[in-house]
Amino acid sequence: MNQNVQPHSGAWVTFTYASFSASAFMVAVGVFFLPLDLWIKGYLAMGIVMLVQTCVTLTKTVRDMHESGKLVNRIEDAKAERLLMEVSKAA
Repeated sequence: MNQNVQPHSGAWVTFTYASFSASAFMVAVGVFFLPLDLWIKGYLAMGIVMLVQTCVTLTKTVRDMHESGKLVNRIEDAKAERLLMEVSKAA
């Protein structure tokens, strides 16, 4: 397990949830009160929901790519260390 990973504080997690909830609420209220037809409001709401979903997916993908890169580096480091140990034993 990686010892350098620092978990987020409870305050930060609460702040991020509150920020997301507040922004989603404000956008929803803004779309609701727009002086437009219902089908246009539905289109805007659908676009906003898809935008949020793709942001979550993109964030997860970028993090997964970063994490897999760290794993590959650890595997490469372990292989190099094993090779060095074998060479030092042979000498």
